[in-house]
Amino acid sequence: MKGIVLAGGTGTRLHPATLSINKQLLPVYDKPMIYYPVSVLMLAGIREILIISSPEHLDNYQRLFGTGEQFGLSFSYAIQPRPEGLAQAFLIGREFVGADSVALVLGDNLFFGSGMSEMLRKARARASGATVFAYHVDDPSAYGVVTLGPDGRPLRLVEKPVTPESPWAVTGLYFYDNQVLDIAAAVTPSARGELEITSVNEAYLERGQLHVERMSRGYAWLDTGTHDSLLEAAEFVVACLEEIAYLQGFIGKEQLIARGKLFAKTAYGQNLLKLAQEDQTGRLVR
Repeated sequence: MKGIVLAGGTGTRLHPATLSINKQLLPVYDKPMIYYPVSVLMLAGIREILIISSPEHLDNYQRLFGTGEQFGLSFSYAIQPRPEGLAQAFLIGREFVGADSVALVLGDNLFFGSGMSEMLRKARARASGATVFAYHVDDPSAYGVVTLGPDGRPLRLVEKPVTPESPWAVTGLYFYDNQVLDIAAAVTPSARGELEITSVNEAYLERGQLHVERMSRGYAWLDTGTHDSLLEAAEFVVACLEEIAYLQGFIGKEQLIARGKLFAKTAYGQNLLKLAQEDQTGRLVR
């Protein structure tokens, strides 16, 4: 499975902070925002990742991540000339995905919760169809909303309904089989001129191939599109990519130590060095 992080957009709701920088590069506590969605793909065991961003910001991501080898990953990069909907990611990333399945995560969505890895790996393990992740919200009208039947199966999908019939919002994390490439290519622009991801999900729903994983109240989903939500997200000190890479076996202890020394003047780097001193039981190795 390949992974795509969509990190485009103009970030107008975060002006003036985003007048000169892409919002997914803004700091969330001690790391760039994009670390968080990348961590989600890593927890799913995905190691080949495409970052899509606007022409003026893509080189910043290339400087940030490079080839990805420091995390045991392989990064590719692609330009989104204009933000024309989330489904556009599959048109831009078609060659990158090739014949594989793919996970898409939005660059401004943060996820946190015990059992996250298991939920992600369950979605990845499905041989066919699509999996979306639903989160219970107080105001579903701002999101794509899924209505579920008594058995938990999806019945309907509505994009930003005026009168929502369900409190379950579809988050910015999606797992698809290879059908998504042709489905997205057939999507026509909506009334607001965008290739809606809801249209892609509806196509899977019509085929009886849409799965919904509900995130319980033990999970946190943060859409960091506003200053208040960005401040709230800063309280979640998670998504250390080097730690995930080490615990997943993507990198070895020497690489972990090298990254720790690189950031040795910060708590971030010191935590990496401490991790390198611990054995698998969590005890310090002197």
